[in-house]
Amino acid sequence: MVQRKRLDLISAELTTLIYIAITTLMIVVFWPRLDDPWEMLGLRGVALLAMAVTQLTYRWMPRRMALFWRSVPLFVLLIWWYPEVHSFCSLYPYQDHVFAAIDQTLFGCQPALEFDQHFSSAFWSELFNMGYYVYYYLMFSVVLFYLIRRTDEYDKAVFVFLGSFFLFYLVYDFLPVAGPQYYFCALQNLYGDAGWGDSFPALGNYFKDHFDMIVPEMKGVFGQLVIEAQEIGERPAAAYPSSHVGMSTVCMLLAWRTGNKWLVGVLLPFYVLLFCGTVYIKAHYLIDSISGLFFATAFYYITLRMYEKLKVKK
Repeated sequence: MVQRKRLDLISAELTTLIYIAITTLMIVVFWPRLDDPWEMLGLRGVALLAMAVTQLTYRWMPRRMALFWRSVPLFVLLIWWYPEVHSFCSLYPYQDHVFAAIDQTLFGCQPALEFDQHFSSAFWSELFNMGYYVYYYLMFSVVLFYLIRRTDEYDKAVFVFLGSFFLFYLVYDFLPVAGPQYYFCALQNLYGDAGWGDSFPALGNYFKDHFDMIVPEMKGVFGQLVIEAQEIGERPAAAYPSSHVGMSTVCMLLAWRTGNKWLVGVLLPFYVLLFCGTVYIKAHYLIDSISGLFFATAFYYITLRMYEKLKVKK
C-alpha cells in the first residue's frame, strides 16, 4: 500500500500546475484578443478538479496503480491543451513563408510537396502513414514500460515527458507556423493556377479563420486513420518545430535511458518511419522535422536537470 499520508505532488501534477500557471497569466494578458478565454479557464478548472479527485482517492491503491491513476487524466488533457495553441499563436502573423523559403534554400525544392510524389505507391503510403500514426503508441509504450518495469524511475520519466511536451506548446504559442498542408492549400486558394511565382508570400493572420488543408489521396487503412485524426484534432499551428519528431525523440531518449535494447530495437524502425511520415503527409516542412531533433534533445536535458534540481518526490 502507498505509505504517504500527506498531500504531495507527483511529476504529472507538478508540471501541469506550472503549465496552468504560465498559460493562465497569458490568458489574462491577452484576454481582449482571445475568442474563448472563459472556455480556456474552464479547462484549467477541469484539470484542477481531476487532480483533486485523484489526490483524495489514491491512498487506497497499490503504488503502481496510484501512479497510473494520478497520471493518466493529465496525459489525456494534453489533447485538450493542443487547440489552445492555435488560440494563442494566431494572435501573431504566421511565419510559413519563412520556413517554406528555408526549405527551398536548403533543399532546392519543397520536400513536403515532392516526397509523396516520388513514393506514391500504396506500399509507401501505408508505411509512412503508419509511421505517423504510431506516434501515440510509441509514447504510450515508453511511459507504460517505465510504469511496469522501471517504477522507481517513472516519476522522473513523466517529468521529462510532460515537461518537454509543455515546452513545445509554449514555443508554439509564440511562433505561429501552420505547416505546408495549410500554407500551400491557402496559396492555391488565393492565387489559383496563376501561381505565386518564385516567392513565398506572407499571409499574416490568414490561418486564424481559415482551416482548409491539402487532403492526400487515401491509399490504405493507415492513410484513412491519419486523415480522420487530422480532421478531428488538427489545427493550423504547431508546425515548427515538429512535436511528432520532438516528442518521439524524447521518448527514444527515455527508452535508451532504460538500457533495454529490446525496447529501443522495437521502437527504432517506427521512429524512423514517423520522422519521414511528418513530411510525407505534408504536416511539416523538412526543416521542422530536423529542428524537432534538436529541440527535443535540449528539452530532454533541461527537464532532466530541472527534476534533479527540484528533487521531485516519488
